[in-house]
Amino acid sequence: MTDQERICSIALTQIAGIGPVWARNLIQAMGSAVDVFDRRKEVPEVMKGVAGARVVEALNCPQALTRAEAEYEFVVKNHLKCITMGEEEYPSRLRECDDAPIVLYYKGNASLNPPHAVSLVGTRHATDYGKNLCLRFMRDLVEMVPDVLIVSGLAYGIDIHAHRAALEYNLSTIGVLAHGLDRIYPSVHRKTAVDMIARGGLLTEFMSGTTPDRYNFVSRNRIVAGLCDATIVVESAAKGGSLITADIAESYHRDCFAFPGRSEDEYSKGCNQLIRDNKATLIQSAEDFVRAMCWDVKATPSPEAIQRTLFPDLSADECAIVSKLEEGSQQINSLVVATDIPVNRMNSLLFEMEMKGIISLQAGGIYKLLT
Repeated sequence: MTDQERICSIALTQIAGIGPVWARNLIQAMGSAVDVFDRRKEVPEVMKGVAGARVVEALNCPQALTRAEAEYEFVVKNHLKCITMGEEEYPSRLRECDDAPIVLYYKGNASLNPPHAVSLVGTRHATDYGKNLCLRFMRDLVEMVPDVLIVSGLAYGIDIHAHRAALEYNLSTIGVLAHGLDRIYPSVHRKTAVDMIARGGLLTEFMSGTTPDRYNFVSRNRIVAGLCDATIVVESAAKGGSLITADIAESYHRDCFAFPGRSEDEYSKGCNQLIRDNKATLIQSAEDFVRAMCWDVKATPSPEAIQRTLFPDLSADECAIVSKLEEGSQQINSLVVATDIPVNRMNSLLFEMEMKGIISLQAGGIYKLLT
């Protein structure tokens, strides 16, 4: 891919009246972005019945090329990546979407074509319930699918908690931005964004100087959905951007999932609505999600599972708990009854065993033995 092809691809995104669909069609018809500009007078002949003199006139736009050249200089100077649709590095899942951007700007280390990818989205007003769901989901997911990529929008609420939970459990995570890579919005998420570059990345279709205007977020949401095999709505009110992302994912024929909540909880109404309307599959854990996706993966031992071998000496009470969990995952009440250990003592033991990497707390307060 030549620099001039990238510059012309950027310039196409600056032509008034030519969106991502038209830009893609023009490149496919003419053979390259360079040819779209160099042979613009031939466009009506090549695209008979589709393109006319108006397209030729729109492409006669030197200022678009000048702006593109300046943007490419910014990309090179700041060690960013400018990825066009024709390059192997371009996300193959996103390429399948008709309205995919013809140019992406990227800063990071994670592959945009991972074996598995899932987006977690939700309300900007995340509750403790939603935050804990993010943590537990990542903790359990890394056990089963350690190579999964987590995608979200770096926004307040569920988005940022999904990114931070992914980082905590050493999962790669990418934030899709509604502005250029010359800024971070919201600015309070800058530290997390910097951490993500080392263990994931930041991705956008917008040039530097683009402000995070409201309509950009809807455009951003289609990339969040298109990058992934599935979208999970963690928490949402009856209306919200995460429901738009879910609708986009469905239009792309991608799987959509939602965590249920209590009917009276404001920020579970959207999730319950998606499930009720058969727009999303109900899940309660990472295990539910992996099973529904039919991801046939063999988990590599996590640090927690490996750590278990460092604690071979268990107390009599711990041995009793392990013995019961070997029969299958159980809730704390069942363990109290089966082992005759007082509940206050049980809580302490379970916490210590979880820290040692012997057991894992699943969704629904169920404890699982790590093997």
